[in-house]
Amino acid sequence: MREPLKRLNLALAKVLKRLHYPPEMILRCVRWYVAYPLSLRHLEEMMAERGIAVNHSTVHRGALKLLPELEKAFRRCKRPAGKSWRMDETYIRVKGDWEYLDRAVDKDGNTIDFLLRAHRDKTPARRYFEKWIAQNGAPETVTIDESGAYLAALEAINADRETPIKIRQSKYLNNLVEQDPRAIKRRTRPMLGFKIVTVPGSFWPALSFMHMIAKGQMKCARGTRPSAANQSYDLAI
Repeated sequence: MREPLKRLNLALAKVLKRLHYPPEMILRCVRWYVAYPLSLRHLEEMMAERGIAVNHSTVHRGALKLLPELEKAFRRCKRPAGKSWRMDETYIRVKGDWEYLDRAVDKDGNTIDFLLRAHRDKTPARRYFEKWIAQNGAPETVTIDESGAYLAALEAINADRETPIKIRQSKYLNNLVEQDPRAIKRRTRPMLGFKIVTVPGSFWPALSFMHMIAKGQMKCARGTRPSAANQSYDLAI
């Protein structure tokens, strides 16, 4: 890592204090775990080569505790999204069952947000659309595929708006968002799937915000271009 961290986000400092390891080492392991296709045992071996004895289960506990706080810090310095959104869904396996992972990007490919759900229902789709609008501002246009849940949710939102959101249904215009999950799926393969339902809630936000940092969606000081690694470490202070 670039240098020892002298001051930490208060929430992260409390978590790291309980782990009894140098903050720099734990943060490095956690970042590597979500940024690259590495398993927990890979990280254990890599740290052993550097003369640091850390059990893979310690890295996993650190990830579960640290990643939600890092994701909150990223939300506070995320660049604003564009006004033309593309929505699509893909699938991941959780506890042996396939669940839907909905993702939204703007026309430049910047990630707006995501939603993991078990069923294609109007109610959760509307709830998350409203959440995304509150966080990013209302879009002018939303392009969706043939999903009835998306369409019903957007029509219900438009019913309460003075200026309706333009809805387009076209699978050809959604090529951009259909390609977006590839980087994250490559990362999840070494995890061998999710065995418990609570894990995706912790790791999907983390995988997504690390992907967003790599795409340049974090606000940085004017005139600076820090690496993705340094940007992720900046979230800790």
